[in-house]
Amino acid sequence: MIVSMLDPGEEPAWDAFVRDCPAATFFHLSGWRRVIEKAFGHRTFYLAARQAKEIRGVLPLTQIKSVLFGNSLISNAFCVHGGIATAEAEAADQLCFAALEIARELKVDGVEFRSSRVLRPDWVSKAGLYVNFRRPIAADVDANLKAIPRKQRAMVRKAIANGLTAEIDSDVDRLHHIYAESVRRLGTPVFPKRYFKLLKDEFGEACDVLTVLNGKQAIASVMNFYFRDEVLPYYGGGLAEARTLAGNDFMYWEVMRRACERGFKTFDFGRSKIGTGSYDFKRNWGFEPVALTYQYSVNNSKHIRDVNPLNPKYRMAVNLWRRLPLSVTKLVGPAIVRSIG
Repeated sequence: MIVSMLDPGEEPAWDAFVRDCPAATFFHLSGWRRVIEKAFGHRTFYLAARQAKEIRGVLPLTQIKSVLFGNSLISNAFCVHGGIATAEAEAADQLCFAALEIARELKVDGVEFRSSRVLRPDWVSKAGLYVNFRRPIAADVDANLKAIPRKQRAMVRKAIANGLTAEIDSDVDRLHHIYAESVRRLGTPVFPKRYFKLLKDEFGEACDVLTVLNGKQAIASVMNFYFRDEVLPYYGGGLAEARTLAGNDFMYWEVMRRACERGFKTFDFGRSKIGTGSYDFKRNWGFEPVALTYQYSVNNSKHIRDVNPLNPKYRMAVNLWRRLPLSVTKLVGPAIVRSIG
């Protein structure tokens, strides 16, 4: 078993392995490497374990180095999932060893694996912060609507009665504006528009943008990924008007309805922090939380990397961010968010 970097031209073999490996996710695809490097300028280390030239395991790593949040190797940065993807113990051990070697060479504070399972029993695990929400999609549209708990289903019907409509965008302009407004209210920096465009261009038919309209006004929008038989609404938000009109409920229902009609079988509602409005919203849809266990190998730091808006040390910055003009957050946000990962 030999571990080496992913070379140019090997992406099809890497992605074929990812699609066939049960432990791999959309966030293990090689396209993330190109997006992250172009959008943020970070160094990436995409490691493949090979035996007789055949890929037997993969590990996508991104170095996030900043004055604000330290120096870490993350699998995978800007993603819910990551870590080692393989079915073989030897490949897992070799990939882990290679990651730690890179960490020592780069003198990073530590290595972080993001997953729903414990990948390395000897590493420090941190659970209880993030959860993931997933549920099967029924083959019948009406069955999916009936599966939504009564109060939340009433919100979807309210949105329909309000005359809301949805359409697939050809670009990311409306998504970025709505998302910027939405995350500003949460006190979170916004990604650059270029990042969304790169994602859409890179993943092609496996990525689309659905926007909800009240008449001609766009009030909510979400970027969705498609992988195997799953749909993953990933970056989404709504304007203040969306709350009044049940626009966010309609948006996710439209994603589910369209995915059902296209034959997708799983709805991945993504990651949420426990105790947040996003967490409660997804629970109200009838989804049960599954804990995400993020694991760390601490190197040059005594503390586990904890970059999230709920961390008390960032409370003042979060409150200040919420009060800034939208134009300022769009200008300053991308420089900050690239260091969060």
